[in-house]
Parts: sequence; C-alpha cells; structure tokens
Amino acid sequence: MKTKVLILLAIGVSTMGFAQKDEIKAAEKAMKGGDSAAALAALQGAASTIDAADEKTQAQYYADLGNANYDLAQKGDASKFKDALDAYNKVISVEEASGKAKYTSVAKEKMGQMTADLVNAAVEDNNNQKFAEAADKLYMSYKLSPKDTVYLYYAASSAVNGQEYEKALDYYNELKDINYDGSDVTYTAVNIETGETETMDKSTRDLYVKAGTHKDPKEEKSPSKKPEIVKNIALIYQQLGHNDKALEAYTHARKENPDDVNLVLGQANLYYTLGDKDKFKELMSEASNMAPDNPDLLYNIGVINMEQGNLEAARDAYKKALSVDPGYINALLNLSTTYINEGNGLIDEMNALGTSKADIAKYDELKDKKDSLFKEGAKVLEDALKSNPDNQSVLTQLKNIYGALGDTENFMRIKKLLGE
Repeated sequence: MKTKVLILLAIGVSTMGFAQKDEIKAAEKAMKGGDSAAALAALQGAASTIDAADEKTQAQYYADLGNANYDLAQKGDASKFKDALDAYNKVISVEEASGKAKYTSVAKEKMGQMTADLVNAAVEDNNNQKFAEAADKLYMSYKLSPKDTVYLYYAASSAVNGQEYEKALDYYNELKDINYDGSDVTYTAVNIETGETETMDKSTRDLYVKAGTHKDPKEEKSPSKKPEIVKNIALIYQQLGHNDKALEAYTHARKENPDDVNLVLGQANLYYTLGDKDKFKELMSEASNMAPDNPDLLYNIGVINMEQGNLEAARDAYKKALSVDPGYINALLNLSTTYINEGNGLIDEMNALGTSKADIAKYDELKDKKDSLFKEGAKVLEDALKSNPDNQSVLTQLKNIYGALGDTENFMRIKKLLGE
C-alpha cells in the first residue's frame, strides 16, 4: 500500500512539473510575439507551485517573469520595474544556491539596462514635477546599482521636492549611515589650439598636457554633501514635529558645519516653538554676530522674528539688511508689513471697546495710532517705488494700505500705476 502512495505522489509531482514547463513555454511564445501581458498571465498560472520545482525550472521561470515585467515597464507601466527587479534578483539567488548560472548573466545585463531606463524616466518625472515618482525610480536605481550612491542622494532631493518628507528622511538617514560624501574632483586643461578649457578624467588630462596639446592643468573639488545631509535631516525632523530628534540632529549638523548660519536660525526657531525664548534670543544673537554684513542673513532673522510676533526685533533686522542693500525688495515689503501687522493688532482692541465717553476717546486714540502705523508702512513702500517704480508687489501692497486708510486719492493713483 505504501508503494502505491509513493507512486501516486511521484505521478503528481511529475504532472505539476509538466504544467509549469507548459506555462513557461506559453509565456516564452507570447514574449516572442511581443505580448508581454499574455506572457505574464501564463507565468502567473505557475506562481503557486514554482517553489516546488527544480532550480533550473525556477531560474527559467523567474528570468521569464523578469523579462515580461521589464518589457511592460519599458512600454509605460513604471510599476513593473520593481516586479522585474524582484524577479531578476530571484534568478540570481536561485542559481547561486544551485551552483549553476545559466540565466544570471542575462538577469544582470537586464538589471544594468533597467538602471539607465529608471534614471532617464526619473529625469523626465522631475522635469514634469512628478517628484514622488522620480524619487521612487531613483531609489530603485540605487538598489540596482548600490555603488552609484548619487542616485540615493537625488532620490532624497526629489522626495523633498514632492513633500514626501518621511521618505526623504529615510533616504537622508541612509546616506548618513553609508557615510555618503558626494564631493568630486573635476580635472581641466586648456586646449592650446582652441584656447578653450576642457574637462576630462585625470589620466587623459595628464597625457594631453605631457603631449603638449594642452596646458594649465587644474583640479577643482566640489564640497562635501555631508553638511547638507545632516542639515536636511534636522529640518525634516522639525517639519514632522519630532522635536527631540530635531534638536539632536541640529547638534550633529552644527558639528559638521559650524559656519552655517541657517542652521543656527533653524535651531533658534525650534527652541522658540518649544517655548524656550531665552535660548531663542541667545541663538539669534549668535546668528547676528556670525555675519553682521550679510543682508540675506539679516533678512532671515527678520522673517523668523516676524513669524514669532517679535515685530520690533524683525523691524530692526530688516532695517539692518536695508542698510547693507537698500534695494532689497523683500526686506522693504516685510518692513512695511511689520507696521501693518502692528496696526492690525490694535483692531481687536478697538472693536472690544464700548460706547462710553472714555471708550470713545480710547477708540479714537487707538485709531490714530493704527493709521499712523499704516502710514509708516506706506512711507516705506513709497520710498521703495523711487528705485522700483514698476514693482507689482510693492504697488499692490501700497494700494491695499491706502484702501484700508480710506485714502481715495492715493488709492486711485496706485491703481492707475498698476494699470487697473
């Protein structure tokens, strides 16, 4: 009786093996006819039993599965890239285990081609502002070719552009873990015949210089990306509200790049959010001292103070920025806005007053103060118009101020300048 059972089992396995081979043959026939979808459907019929097949059949199955998915990916279904990659990796692992490598070389060749396809598709996605899709493709490119760590760096950048912050954080942390540097050396020399500076690899450059066809060899090293990476980790943690991790990341980032004043500003902003105003003021003072003549820095200090409601400090920062660069339009606009915001802050207080004689007197006093602040904001912009008479942002903000003041004459004058 036992013998009969064994014979029946053997017949069952043999039948299953024939079925797998038939499905693989059908898939390969469909592939030759250019019908990758039909090939995939045929292979799916063997999916549930393929792990019971011999290694040779498994390797053939996964190679065909990879080819069918890759062909569909090339025809526009980008989701199939990952399925193709998984199948080709399975080919390699099956044949490594069996000690035979019939399909491995083809799988690796296809994976190399896939890397180029993915990168090209990611470039197109980025150009079309499909940043999340580009990030996925670039990360897959990195997984296909781990030595090309720059793909991981670009994947992180695309994820940030697509506001996929969790994903970007994973990528940046992975860059940090692999100690990605990202710096590079560019080798140049001047072509004596044309007089043009040419870029080439070091050995070629040195050979040309030695041959006398080129002169003035130079080497230019691009800066390390490490400071940027740790900085972005800190900023993303802060963006996601992981404040403890953000503080830790800022400490690390500042060790990597102690002269980056924007890190100090980011850290200061985080401390303000956490309610530590003393630490906020300390760091803002540190930032001011780091680059006292940098108008962009002074402007950023103004922005942060304005966001935190510190209007006097913001006003002071904008004025300092304008003393360095009098034509700094954004600083002029924001300086004007500090007066408008302060004036608007009086409106709630005015509206809360009653109708008593004392309240009416207080109301008039607050209204005069509000109007005075609005006029101060308008004066800043009128001065800006002298050097920027056609600036639409300045004109629009000025029109709104005169409208709020009820100054019809100036309101109509600005409308005319706007072409309305």
